[in-house]
Amino acid sequence: MDSFQQNFSRIAPDVKLGKDVRIFGFANLYGCEIGDGVKIGAFVEIQKGAKIGNRCKISSHTFICEGVTLEDEVFIGHNVTFINDRYPRATAADGQLQTEADWKVVSTLVKRGASVGSSATLLCGITIGEHAIVGAGSVVTKDVPPGAIVAGNPARLMKMLPKKGRQAGGAP
Repeated sequence: MDSFQQNFSRIAPDVKLGKDVRIFGFANLYGCEIGDGVKIGAFVEIQKGAKIGNRCKISSHTFICEGVTLEDEVFIGHNVTFINDRYPRATAADGQLQTEADWKVVSTLVKRGASVGSSATLLCGITIGEHAIVGAGSVVTKDVPPGAIVAGNPARLMKMLPKKGRQAGGAP
């Protein structure tokens, strides 16, 4: 890690970093697992319990919360937000600020080779299928099938990629 990263990123000692991981300034990583060859942009937060596979690209200003798993070769665009709580509240029934004991993490899975466009929001409890593409600005509220292209609010199926477009680097 170069001096810029050391001075302007917070990488907690409990982070499991793979080989050849590149992390740009102002990142905040704690309690997560990062695979080999991953690139993490500036202003990214990856919380405890999140798992990032090998050769993923996570663009700047992205928030990956507890309960999110990205399999290998996933692309995450700029300003993508994952959500892990279906009914978020600041306080518990007694009026005190909620603690981890007051809610349950709902997991999200992004399968191998999927791409999520900039400014997309992914609600919890969903799976994005292998090589699927989520359009920029989409709000994903349900599972996305493998090889699907979805877009909109809520995200809807636009088309299916041909089998050849589902390979690494394949064009739709």
